Amino acid sequence: MNSRERRTAAGEPSSLNPDRPTADTPAALYQAGLADLRAERYLDAQLHGQQALALDSNHADSLHLMGLLSLHATQYDHAAEWISRAVAQDPRPEFLYSLGTALRHQKRYQDAVNVFDKAVQLKPDKAELWTALGKALVDLERRDEALLSFQHALKLNPQLWDAAHESGTLLNRMGRREEALAHFMRCAELKPNHAADDATTFNNIGNTLQSLDRSAEALPWLDRALDRRPDFVDALVNKAIALSQLRRFDEAFAIYARIKALNPNHVVSNWNAALLHLLTGDFEAGWAGRETRRDIPSLSAGYPKFTEPMWLGRENIEGKAILIASDEGLGDAIQFARYVPGVAARGARVILVLQDALCSLLSGLPGVSQCIPKSVAANGVPPFDFHCPLCSLPLAFATRLDSIPADMPYLPPLATGRVKAWEDRLGPHDKLRVGLVWSGNPEHKGDHHRSTSLRAYSALLDVDATFVSLQKDPRPNDRATLLERTDIVDLTTELTDFTETAALISCLDLVITVDTSVAHLAGALGCPTWILLAYSPDYRWLLDRDDSPWYPSVRLFRQPESRDYAPVVDCVRAELTALISRWEQAKA
Repeated sequence: MNSRERRTAAGEPSSLNPDRPTADTPAALYQAGLADLRAERYLDAQLHGQQALALDSNHADSLHLMGLLSLHATQYDHAAEWISRAVAQDPRPEFLYSLGTALRHQKRYQDAVNVFDKAVQLKPDKAELWTALGKALVDLERRDEALLSFQHALKLNPQLWDAAHESGTLLNRMGRREEALAHFMRCAELKPNHAADDATTFNNIGNTLQSLDRSAEALPWLDRALDRRPDFVDALVNKAIALSQLRRFDEAFAIYARIKALNPNHVVSNWNAALLHLLTGDFEAGWAGRETRRDIPSLSAGYPKFTEPMWLGRENIEGKAILIASDEGLGDAIQFARYVPGVAARGARVILVLQDALCSLLSGLPGVSQCIPKSVAANGVPPFDFHCPLCSLPLAFATRLDSIPADMPYLPPLATGRVKAWEDRLGPHDKLRVGLVWSGNPEHKGDHHRSTSLRAYSALLDVDATFVSLQKDPRPNDRATLLERTDIVDLTTELTDFTETAALISCLDLVITVDTSVAHLAGALGCPTWILLAYSPDYRWLLDRDDSPWYPSVRLFRQPESRDYAPVVDCVRAELTALISRWEQAKA
């Protein structure tokens, strides 16, 4: 009688029971391996998995176990191979979940969506599977579908922290910040005593409140995050931003110094600190710090990688060819194009690379030997000796507040016939002509601070003036409002590039705009321009002044601390009424 038979005869639980795996079966070896995995004995788990598969190479659980071990070891190709074999034997939802996870790590996002979709079909009441599907949909930027998946997961399990967190994060990215805040608040309720998640949740709440211009409310939440994790750099960055929005600049700079001590190469905080230096008038530190943008993928993606040396004002460039390429937005390009003639004045031959929409406008700048659209430059550029990002020119020229080149207009002259064509379109000039822009690019990170709506301008529109829309691509609500307003001339379908917009602006008496590229264009043309600014404005508009050292014809109208555009519009209306009166008197 063998030992197994002796144990059975003695009345002990029989290992021959079909419901209990014997020690030398694949099932028993798998169970041992799974126990090892849970106990973090990874080598033992691997050994048990291999032993199980030596007995049965198609044992699904053991194949899955090997896949889980590969996932833990970040060997994602192996993980996908092991788990695919397990799924081929038994397409269980938990196997599909693991396979989808491996595929996401491989960046095979569509394959992952397909796998998770199959999993939720097999087990539609499993909230975690819907959350996993949502994450894979986020990978593909299918945000609306992802949000539906996260929301369905929460419907199945309202206590699921992961789904609430993912919903909040996605809603924040979609600009639906009030909804995001509600989900982050739910996260705080779901895990009130889990330190790591607490810190993340508190930071998310603080960040969302800060993005809603509720910075004073954000600070306690960010402090709670930092109480949990004092070295939590993301929370420190958000706290510095909130302090900056509250104009507590010394405290913000102290936070940035603290981040630098923790991580000297934290590029986002270095970039933010540079912008804050510029906003507060310290151009020397600001322009130098702004070079950090070259290390931030989202800011450097549009600038090519050149093998030729970069010029930042130190080398002699007489007789050299220098390529100057636009590296940020349209407004930045217009603002800093003023430096290009100065580069040519140092004896260089200037090759200018610009966004396609700007080429016809700026190709005639003094000293530009060649102007190339970015779409063409992508296929190659002429040989050159040095290159310089357009937005680095203020650094190259060591610009200070008292040395900004502000001779206006600095844009090349417009063709007389083009301007006349716009005069003819506008008809009789019997009233003050006022151009209007109320919103910028919705993809701009700070757009919710700077943009408003056409309806918000309604208090202006009952004065006796000819209003002309300069607003390209109005948003749906604004488009509907614009169709209702027969008192606004809308010829924007004819604005095919910035040269056409410049010609139209040249026919106007005034431009009223939020902080957009049109503000720079009108200012660079020397046109009287009134800019409506957020309480926490972009660095170039500085603080507490109603003029701009960059554009002498610009007047700034700033939000009060309430961060509301209504009082700004009321102020603009009063000034506009007075201007119309003066214009009519001069005309008489």
